[in-house]
Amino acid sequence: MTRMHNPPHPGETLRDDVLPALGLSVTDAAAELGVSRVTLSRTLNGRAAVSPEMALRLERWMGADHGGRAEVWLRMQAAYDLWQAEKVARAELKRIKPLAPDRFEAPA
Repeated sequence: MTRMHNPPHPGETLRDDVLPALGLSVTDAAAELGVSRVTLSRTLNGRAAVSPEMALRLERWMGADHGGRAEVWLRMQAAYDLWQAEKVARAELKRIKPLAPDRFEAPA
């Protein structure tokens, strides 16, 4: 499986796609989600991750049938986090020698 090149922060998806489609301001969406405006704003602007709790709030709010499944939001966050970590650690990762395939064979 190949990784997406520079996946968006899931907060950007909320900010750019979900809130405009629903005609909601940050303040209104925060109230409906039961979080502070600051908390939601930090997520929408990529300064805070979509936490498991926020993912559950999004699922309850949007509904699992309308793109709101908690697992989807967490997978988006994980893809973003992994890409960011790989970008930062690329040089260090090249120094790690992969295990030889025979190391995975079961002992006789």
